[in-house]
Amino acid sequence: MKRLAGKTVIVTGATSGIGEAQAVIMAREGAKIICVGQNKERMERVLNKISQEGGEATGCLASVQNEADCKRAAALAIEKYGRIDSLCNTAGIFDGFKKSLDQTEEGWMKLFDVDVKGVFLMTNAVLPNMLANKNGSIINVTSIAGLTGGAGGAAYTAAKHAVNGYTKQLCVDYAMHGIRANAIAAGTVATAILKKIIEDDPHEKTKMYETIPSKNIGQPEDIAYLTVFLASDEARWIHGAIISADGGRQALG
Repeated sequence: MKRLAGKTVIVTGATSGIGEAQAVIMAREGAKIICVGQNKERMERVLNKISQEGGEATGCLASVQNEADCKRAAALAIEKYGRIDSLCNTAGIFDGFKKSLDQTEEGWMKLFDVDVKGVFLMTNAVLPNMLANKNGSIINVTSIAGLTGGAGGAAYTAAKHAVNGYTKQLCVDYAMHGIRANAIAAGTVATAILKKIIEDDPHEKTKMYETIPSKNIGQPEDIAYLTVFLASDEARWIHGAIISADGGRQALG
């Protein structure tokens, strides 16, 4: 039996990178997916890929920065599939390692709107259904930048620390109601964001390898497989955890 058979999962940022891998692999494991994203062409590509593999998914063109959009995504999941079992808060943007003095107020607020407010809005959109069902798994994709300094810029680091803290508080507030909240602190993963960082500064790739004991960059699928576990019933006693998936980066302190 597939590990997520019968479950409905909402994935934000589902049209690229980690979110796309989560949507495809979780569908492969039997989940029905609501793919949330803003790019129509990329959305169609992901939905077609899932369909070709025999999975089931529905697209929702929406912005996690907009409360009405988040509620619409949750309502779509309930309308199509009857319930919401898991939420993957994966949508996010990066700040290019900008130091505090190099960051603008506009840039700071934009990053927090997506990376923090978006997590809050989407979580609040699904919580009523999860509470009614006394069951649910919320999986926030954060970063090792939420555990230490030096893995992102000032805004990104602050935002990921905020989401890690929010994840723990969700556990305190809702674990007794059957809802599990956990976070994946992703390390250096081969996404479009990483590609741009390396293009802007080729020396960054060498620096990255120096900080990864395993000496390899992660793939979006590495995060997706961990997500499958956290969404499954196998993880029923895992609450409030911030789990690193980083090739050993955190072992260096």
